[in-house]
Amino acid sequence: QVQLAESGGGLVQAGGSLTLSCVASGRTFNAYNMGWFRQAPGKAREFVAAISWTGIIINYADSVKGRFTVSSDNAKNTVHLQMNDLKPEDTAVYYCAADLRGWGSDRISAYDAWGQGTQVTVSS
Repeated sequence: QVQLAESGGGLVQAGGSLTLSCVASGRTFNAYNMGWFRQAPGKAREFVAAISWTGIIINYADSVKGRFTVSSDNAKNTVHLQMNDLKPEDTAVYYCAADLRGWGSDRISAYDAWGQGTQVTVSS
């Protein structure tokens, strides 16, 4: 079983930056893929980015390409999401998730474990 804990959310002005972190525990970190998702009020949860356990980028959502960067630090069992040039439409609760079966997908159903989420609010 894997436990995930996100941190780093907060309030930022449009154009600003934030870095989210997700620490994994309970299972060897370098054995599965990691994803970031977000859910805005009244909207469905959506894919943001995914990275393999080897550090290879799997994919980014079109809406964040060129602004967000996902990275992993296997030594610290941590995955990061660097978010630049934030926009009000990026406001959401951000979740990290673990893909234990190695699907390497942007589908919610491919992920087996989820963190509790961290709020990101971007003011205009």
